[in-house]
Amino acid sequence: MSAFTIFLILIVIVAFLLVVVIMVQNPKGGGLSSSFGGGGTQQLGGVKKTGDFLDKSTWFLATALIVLILASNLTMGTGTNAESKALDEDEATEAPATLPAANDDAVNLNDSIGG
Repeated sequence: MSAFTIFLILIVIVAFLLVVVIMVQNPKGGGLSSSFGGGGTQQLGGVKKTGDFLDKSTWFLATALIVLILASNLTMGTGTNAESKALDEDEATEAPATLPAANDDAVNLNDSIGG
């Protein structure tokens, strides 16, 4: 198993976890954090601490996703070791030195149409 495959699997897992953490949050404070906090402040963790945990989890997973993507880019191979042929000097094409001569038949055809 190559390093790129390992990074790819980790990227998929982190992306899935990031989606789950974001979906659990409610932008108006009613998501998972309100169910732990409920009406009282005596529950385990409380609303503030659950919200902080979800915020920190989101930032951590987003940072981990970016780092994994950049690391996978470093390990990704080019497929083949062939270099670009666009910069090869040996195969450079040159422009033709002279333009081809005008076709005499086309000139005669234009003369016969005009008059």
